[in-house]
Amino acid sequence: MKTRSGSLYLAGRDEQAPVAGQKRKRSPAAGDEGYAGLLLKRQAMGPDYLDGIPDDIVLSIFSKLAATASSPADLLSVHLTCKRLNGLGRQDMVFAKASPASLAVKAAAWSEPVQRYLKRCADAGNLEACYILGMIRFYCLGSRSGGAALLAKAAVGGHPAALYSLAVIQFNGSGGAKSDRDLRAGAALCARSAALGHVDALRELGHCLQDGYGVRRDPAEGRRLLVAANARELSLALAAAAASAAHPFASLPLGAVAAGVGAGGCPLLSDFGWSLPEAEPHTANQFMSDWWASRGVQASPKKGAEAVATGESDGELRLCSHMRCGRKETRRHEFRRCSVCGAANYCSRACQALDWKRAHKAQCVPMDRWLLAAAGDNNAAAAAP
Repeated sequence: MKTRSGSLYLAGRDEQAPVAGQKRKRSPAAGDEGYAGLLLKRQAMGPDYLDGIPDDIVLSIFSKLAATASSPADLLSVHLTCKRLNGLGRQDMVFAKASPASLAVKAAAWSEPVQRYLKRCADAGNLEACYILGMIRFYCLGSRSGGAALLAKAAVGGHPAALYSLAVIQFNGSGGAKSDRDLRAGAALCARSAALGHVDALRELGHCLQDGYGVRRDPAEGRRLLVAANARELSLALAAAAASAAHPFASLPLGAVAAGVGAGGCPLLSDFGWSLPEAEPHTANQFMSDWWASRGVQASPKKGAEAVATGESDGELRLCSHMRCGRKETRRHEFRRCSVCGAANYCSRACQALDWKRAHKAQCVPMDRWLLAAAGDNNAAAAAP
């Protein structure tokens, strides 16, 4: 990296040390009448102390700004300040430190420059950018190999969400045939993500252990992981409430805790009866949900009777029924269906558990009732004159 020499860097040399804030002079070109006026204007505004700061210090400040930026505009707007900051802002050190908030791109604003920005951050070693761009390419843009490579890069760096997403891909055989599923690899990736504290990975691994899916069946250990997932979920909900409200516990349903103390259950855990505030979706999941919604693809399938009557139950590729997931099938019948109603599709057991609490518990209807309802509608239509 080329480093600008400041006044302190020239001490002991034969050259005359420049005064801090002194502008570098350039000879005006012939016929450049506006240069003198510009020079006078700059002198009237006072000295420019930025010129006396070495590049390595400015670059360090730039990196801290990138790490605390609350939006992409906070980081990119500095590039418009001057040529020097524009050049320093293009260093890998700055893009590698970009905060998750500065990578929160929107599906409505997706464009080639946005993709280049994420790619630049990913090339600099930003694991969050690798994960977001990998998910977008794999599920939205159809670039399976490119997206999987970026997810693998983030997973090697220890990104919990990337490890879990690769586990889901292995469980479903996404991007390939059904025979490409690798349950043991999926369980191993899930275990590594769970060890890093990822809630969905903890919940997924707990269900795998309870069912013997990809691992040796161990119901007791599976239930322990489910309890750990809910305890982790509770701690994250309390932390989010403390950060967003003056009275952090006011928005949490503590009355449910008191009511369930003598019921013999676990009222503090969301899988066992306590309704926690739903966590905000990750940037990648929100992007995928908005992306498919803008293209008319809905996460909620038609109700059973309607799907059977119209013959659309085995139609085109479907989204995961959990509204905040955003994953879409890469081949027909890739996702698991609800064993009771058959209408809801889920990319993972974690999404199924979350959607059951959120909405599906009240919507799930046994399939035999669908068939009876569809048959009744057909008989009524045939009897009509």
